[in-house]
Amino acid sequence: MNYLIPEWEKQEFVQLVFPHKNTDWNCCLKEAIDTFTKIAYAIAQYQKVLICFQDKNTISHLKHKNFIFKKVKNNDTWARDFGAISVKIKNEVKLLDFKFNGWGLKYPSNLDNTISRKIFKIHKSYNFVLEGGSIDTNSEVLLTTSKCLLEENRNYPMTKEEIEKFLKKELFIKKVIWLNYGFLEGDDTDSHIDTLARFVNEDTIVYCKCEDKNDIHYNELKKMEKELKDTAFNLIPLPLPSPKIWNNHRLPATYANFLIINDALLLPIYEDKKDKYVYDLFKDIFQNREIIPINANTLIKQHGSIHCITKEYFQTFN
Repeated sequence: MNYLIPEWEKQEFVQLVFPHKNTDWNCCLKEAIDTFTKIAYAIAQYQKVLICFQDKNTISHLKHKNFIFKKVKNNDTWARDFGAISVKIKNEVKLLDFKFNGWGLKYPSNLDNTISRKIFKIHKSYNFVLEGGSIDTNSEVLLTTSKCLLEENRNYPMTKEEIEKFLKKELFIKKVIWLNYGFLEGDDTDSHIDTLARFVNEDTIVYCKCEDKNDIHYNELKKMEKELKDTAFNLIPLPLPSPKIWNNHRLPATYANFLIINDALLLPIYEDKKDKYVYDLFKDIFQNREIIPINANTLIKQHGSIHCITKEYFQTFN
């Protein structure tokens, strides 16, 4: 059977691309490297970590038997969005390489768009723009947002129907669920699904819910919740962290941006009073995995979190 591999299947390694002074992390480079380092070591307890780097000085402190190093030029560090996507074809893992154009031409992406083809054996490459953070799957159903996939600087003039047909064919998906509502203030991906709603198993979705009627997110997330309730899936709400402000702007803090790895889950936390509740909730959802909280306050300064900077793979690195 051919299918898009869900995150909870047995993984071989996770890819990280380390920050350097020419990335947007230069504003808080030491903090960023510290956070990436904590994530790398957390993952290495369970599986291999492919660490891509441009400046060897940023990774010289990293020493672990599960670290694999690869020097490569990069614009930035969002491996989720320019990394290859894994499918299983006739029981073999194959890597698909989609075009990455800086989230609809917002940022430089010429180097990041070539990384996967430089370091992996790619089964098929596409001129179609598709970021890993814009889709989530249980292997049969694809969850995505219309704000992102229908944004005009990605695949225009393709219609929604044409995009859906393409995704079903190339990703072996039976159904696409389009969410028309939902956003996080400070997000610049046009509402990536991995900040809003995620599969945690074949029949359950966790999703962001806002309880504060005075919050800017309340109405949109309420409408998104209604859309999700129209599906056949079990639903578990995740609270929004209290507003996180930096440089007078609200940051897109979300508990939905977790990473599933072998026997564990990396959970973003924000020094927030809701952290403990969410930790306990994930302990209950993932009873057979260790829940590893990671402070993501630095990551959201560049509008992403743990899932955004990581990319899991299901075959041995070549």
